[in-house]
Amino acid sequence: MFVQLTSISLLLPDTAFLARIWAYLTRQFTFGRITVSVSSVILGVLVLLLTILISRWSSILIERRLANRRHIDPGLRYTICRLVKYVIVTVGLLVALKQAFALDLTSIAVIFTALSVGIGFGLQYIAADIASGFILLFERPIRIGDRITIGEDEGDVQSINLRTTIVTTNDRIAIIVPNSKLVSQRVVNWSYGDPRARISIPIGVADDSDIELVTQTLIEASRGVSNVLEEPKPRVQFLKFGDYSLDFRLLVWTNQPRRHVQIRSDINYRIARLFREREIRIPYPTQEFLLKGIPRQLEPSLLTDNDLADNTAVQKPQ
Repeated sequence: MFVQLTSISLLLPDTAFLARIWAYLTRQFTFGRITVSVSSVILGVLVLLLTILISRWSSILIERRLANRRHIDPGLRYTICRLVKYVIVTVGLLVALKQAFALDLTSIAVIFTALSVGIGFGLQYIAADIASGFILLFERPIRIGDRITIGEDEGDVQSINLRTTIVTTNDRIAIIVPNSKLVSQRVVNWSYGDPRARISIPIGVADDSDIELVTQTLIEASRGVSNVLEEPKPRVQFLKFGDYSLDFRLLVWTNQPRRHVQIRSDINYRIARLFREREIRIPYPTQEFLLKGIPRQLEPSLLTDNDLADNTAVQKPQ
């Protein structure tokens, strides 16, 4: 009996110490309408971490389930996974705030109203990017895997995030584009709608060239090129009489518009070879100057060696 009482007496200080720690953790502090304690903050952080884990796990699970359904567009699958993740994170954030600060929906609305004022003044560009991100996810003018051109940059869309979009070029360089730029500026989407696209290849020839021969040569250069469709058939258009050339345009169709750079290169190789074989010249701009009022003693210094030789041959007495 004495041993048991001794053990209990030894445990009492530890129990009191734990009680003091628990009292400190659960002590509530009030700041206006907000009531907070250390334990509630810890609980809110745990809820937030659990929410992030659940959002990632659910997004991966849904993506795997939808990947087996071939009739669903990859861009739509990506949009569904992103929206599910955003919804879970939003709900978890609200629950974490309620657990940590004992906030009701009215207080949360007041906080977001105050934040919106700050966003309107200092974070308007970030807010525009976030709003544009939701526009891209719902309206889907640009989808994952699309080939797009923004200004002088061209590449494939890898991901559409909340604020930015990642575009990878042929050089495997990642371009980070703000979502507002994709919504407000002109963007060429090579993969949107009809998978076919028409490629235009301009070419100029010398003004004394045979027009029919040039047309046949351009049509022949487009035949048998990889990723060039036979239907619709390639066409040649005579655009105009240029200052020093006859301007044509070769039009071909492809079902691989993202490879338009390589297709142009392949056709240009063929055009250069066929033009050389058939002696069709590609002109270059030349300029002639007519000088008047020059003293006769300066005229020989303006002539080239060939011109001087010709003049000497003409002036040689018979």
